[in-house]
Amino acid sequence: MLKIRLNPTGVANKPFYRIVVIDERKKLGGKALDILGYWQPAKDVLEVNHEKIKAWQKKGARVSPAVSKLIGKL
Repeated sequence: MLKIRLNPTGVANKPFYRIVVIDERKKLGGKALDILGYWQPAKDVLEVNHEKIKAWQKKGARVSPAVSKLIGKL
């Protein structure tokens, strides 16, 4: 099953997360099918492509609870 979730990147004490579509059985650092946006909590920057999220949801991807909270902030 496909899942829209956060993929952690960045370095220590400077977190950076990509919002990606990935098979839920893959590791956190696994190869993503598509990148839908990013979140940088240190600078409180959030950029999301809502059109891509809706398109992937129509294809059967489910949104993780963390991503749904982030999208709800917009």
